[in-house]
Amino acid sequence: MKIAVIGTGYVGLVAGTMFAKVGNNVVCVDKDQDKINLLNQGKVPIYEPGLNQIVLDAQDDKLIEFTTDINKIKDCKVIFLAVGTPSAETGEFNLEFIKTAAKEVAQVISETSDFKVIVNKSTVPPGTMELIKKILNENSNKNFAVVSNPEFLKEGKAVDDFESPDRIVIGTESEEAKEILSQIYEPFSLKRKKLIFMKPVEAELTKLFANTFLANKVALINEFAKICVGFDADIMNVRNGVCSDRRIGWEFMYPSVGYGGSCFPKDIRGLVHSVNQKNINTRIVSSIDTSNREHKSHLAEEIKNYLADKGGITGKTAAIWGLTFKPRTDDMRESAAIDVINFLLANGAKIKVNDPKGMENAKKIFGEKIQYCESKYDALKDADILVLLTEWSVYRSPDFEEIKNNLKLPVIFDGRNIFDPDRLNNLGFDYIGIGRKYLR
Repeated sequence: MKIAVIGTGYVGLVAGTMFAKVGNNVVCVDKDQDKINLLNQGKVPIYEPGLNQIVLDAQDDKLIEFTTDINKIKDCKVIFLAVGTPSAETGEFNLEFIKTAAKEVAQVISETSDFKVIVNKSTVPPGTMELIKKILNENSNKNFAVVSNPEFLKEGKAVDDFESPDRIVIGTESEEAKEILSQIYEPFSLKRKKLIFMKPVEAELTKLFANTFLANKVALINEFAKICVGFDADIMNVRNGVCSDRRIGWEFMYPSVGYGGSCFPKDIRGLVHSVNQKNINTRIVSSIDTSNREHKSHLAEEIKNYLADKGGITGKTAAIWGLTFKPRTDDMRESAAIDVINFLLANGAKIKVNDPKGMENAKKIFGEKIQYCESKYDALKDADILVLLTEWSVYRSPDFEEIKNNLKLPVIFDGRNIFDPDRLNNLGFDYIGIGRKYLR
């Protein structure tokens, strides 16, 4: 089938590439000429494991095309909208990109007579599909159906998630669109039927509910981590006792420096704005983002408190391991590392950092304010403390003797609770994690 994808960001590029992988002819359109040039050279502008090779294979098979020419979508049966919906200053979703994309698509399909399916994959507030339909009606031939098809991809595992999804949510009231989308997604649901059909607004809310629920799990365990410290308890022991309950489970129930990325913060704030516009009272939903944002300063405060009787933060050098908001991505959007580093800089500290994939994006944020180190051990030289912020596998089993020999103060601040505090104590370290303190 001929498929178009408008937008070659994280969602659009993964979707377009995976549709091409199973044999569809795909055209990906983006206004960023530099990005299109990179893609046409076989270079992927984001880091996502496995994606680059799939792009190269699709290009070799002539199944995918990258272009800035919107008119290339004219012959496509299905057109996916996968453009950004960033947060406005008010917290609401900024829909300008999606409105522009819908208008441009409408103008192109107005010159055609065949039935088109316009599918939105961008995360949007409830009711956006009606807005898209209105734009299309005003500017096109009206021979189309609109579909809400939210994505549920995890950065770092997006290829696997797209190839073997838990579910495929389709929001439309068009029987013809249902049939066409069923054909497109059949290769991704061979073992069992994964398509779930509903109204467009229900599909939009499904995406927002899923992210809200997962973000709430993150917020709740991080708040309980603070409670544990107050009662001289270890959150990891409490977590084991709680998450063994099948009704609760282990996923997203892990103490950390706070959530980040392009989805949770933006989507929760956008949902809160939407429900406020409807005068709906949502105490839990409204507090989730606040809790998570406030928690990002928690580890920095722990550092400040620990150093208070050791000369303070000013003049100290912190070695930072991990910058991205999670492993297996180069994405630093809303990363807790930004908050922690800014806090330390504001209090007079010097910063040395290492990250397997996030260094270039960090340079765009911090410039020359911090020192970038090629190896994790280089970051330790002349450092006073070690702060781990992202649980990359390369940090999981370091040489602790080398760490201790380099650090001026034998202390590790573990923002992901990946180290064994008893072992570190026996090696002569002070250990401060999230919801656990082991001081000598």
